Parts: sequence; C-alpha cells; structure tokens
Amino acid sequence: MAFIQSSRFLRNALALDAAACAGTGLLLSLGAGALSGLLGFPVEFLRGAGLVLLPCAAALAFFASRARLPRLAVYAVIGVNILWVADSVLILVAGWFAPTTLGIAFVLAQAAAVAVVTELEVIGLKKSVTEAAGAEAALH
Repeated sequence: MAFIQSSRFLRNALALDAAACAGTGLLLSLGAGALSGLLGFPVEFLRGAGLVLLPCAAALAFFASRARLPRLAVYAVIGVNILWVADSVLILVAGWFAPTTLGIAFVLAQAAAVAVVTELEVIGLKKSVTEAAGAEAALH
C-alpha cells in the first residue's frame, strides 16, 4: 500500500473536515426535531444524515493526527466529499423533499463548505506529494 507523508496543510484540512462533520453531525442528529419544520426535511432524514457524519468525523480526526497516511485513504475522503456535494444538489433537484427557503440555503451552504474543504484536501495532498518528492531528492 502506498503511503504519503501528510503535509501540515493536509492534516489541517482533514482536521477542519473532521470538525465540520462533527458539528454538523451533532446539530442534525440532536436537533432534527427542531430543524425539520425550519428546513422542510423529515426528522428521520436529518437525524440519519447527522448520524452518518459522526463516524466520518472520527475517521477524519484520526487521519488528521497521522504523519503518514495511505494515499488511498485521502483519495477516499476526497471522493466521499465529492459524492456528498453531488448528493446535496440531487436532493434539491430530484423533488424527493419540499425544503423551505431556509432548507435550500442550508443544503447549498453546507455543500459549498464541503466543496471548499475538499479543495483544501486536494491542495494538501498535492503539497504532501511535493514535499515527499523534495525530501527524496534531497537524499540523493
């Protein structure tokens, strides 16, 4: 399995992702009842989305704490985030729910935040690869 030396930038991006997942997961899972009417999504859907995010937050926090990571793990994080953004848009256009204006704004805002964090993770991955190549060249 190919490992990379995680750049500080990548670890910070993963930590930001972990914090965002934990915060959103707690908000949605614990506040689903209160948020349902405001956002126009069923309680079960909001709670389920929140509960999905909590183990993701734990995994991301673990990755953020590692100096070395499997490259595939970073690709998986980026891929899952891209799917989250795509699913967020799909939820709005598919007509499965009748979100309120605030619900639409919430979905778009969190999708935009995930897209930004994903871009930071891509930059961090590139920095990790660049730093590793530079370190290896210095050894030769």
